[in-house]
Amino acid sequence: MDASVILFYAVSALLVLTSLMVVFLRNVVHCALALVAALFLIAILFLMLQAPMLGALQVLVYAGAIMVLFLFVIMFLNPTNPEPRRTLWWGFGLLAALLLAGSLAALLSNGETLADSVPANEAFGSPEMLGKSLFTDFVLPFEIASVLLLVAIVGAVVLAKREP
Repeated sequence: MDASVILFYAVSALLVLTSLMVVFLRNVVHCALALVAALFLIAILFLMLQAPMLGALQVLVYAGAIMVLFLFVIMFLNPTNPEPRRTLWWGFGLLAALLLAGSLAALLSNGETLADSVPANEAFGSPEMLGKSLFTDFVLPFEIASVLLLVAIVGAVVLAKREP
């Protein structure tokens, strides 16, 4: 195993850990910060796959803009979380850890390297290819996602303005 493969597995393990933190932490602000960490780790994976434009967009759009909106909505609504049952969470965490360990063991015994999974197309992740695919193939899903985010923000404001 070379250093890039070890780094890939380390970043992937951290990504799984921060994703689990998003699901299992009780404090909503801590969950949002764990999601920011997960989004940064995804950007690192894009950089490792030689797609610097996608990595930069991941940081700017998701970890930057959208998470700031999420944190504003969380602070605006000030939600409270009920106390979870701890035995259920420990069982679920143990099951997830066993599944993760099994999948990592299967990946390590397979013998594939990260260099085998790098796309053959040199323009992968370039601004030209991203712009072309975004405004030709994915223009409708892109606009639907933007309208969906706008509706979510308006809904959060309406919920927050509701009188108790």
